[in-house]
Amino acid sequence: MAVGIYKKGQGYWTRLMSAIALGTLTLMGCVWIWDEVRVFRIGEIEPVYISAAAATIFALVLGTTGFILFARKPRVVDFMIATEGEMKKVNWSSRREIMGSTWVVIGLTIFIALLCFGFDQMFIKLFQVVGVLET
Repeated sequence: MAVGIYKKGQGYWTRLMSAIALGTLTLMGCVWIWDEVRVFRIGEIEPVYISAAAATIFALVLGTTGFILFARKPRVVDFMIATEGEMKKVNWSSRREIMGSTWVVIGLTIFIALLCFGFDQMFIKLFQVVGVLET
């Protein structure tokens, strides 16, 4: 069986970013496995060699799985190609719109915080007058 890439050139960015994400998770998993396995000892073999072997096997398994998914599996590749095509159709907001929306959210958050603070102070005074709270 030939080791080719299914629909090469299509869905490039989606495949690339998915591969980068899988690579990052793989590296994090290798570090975790390295730390977990470093206390094991098999006969006279140093624990560092066992940790290195476990991390390498983990990286090879996930790397092979990623290649099969992102380059060879037709259903996954077709999904990624379709996803990239749909993302090109999205009408992205401009920087000005995002900044305006952000300031609106910040302003409303501050307003609601001040409103809650005002009601809190009002209830404190009310409860002190009624005698529920002592000063």
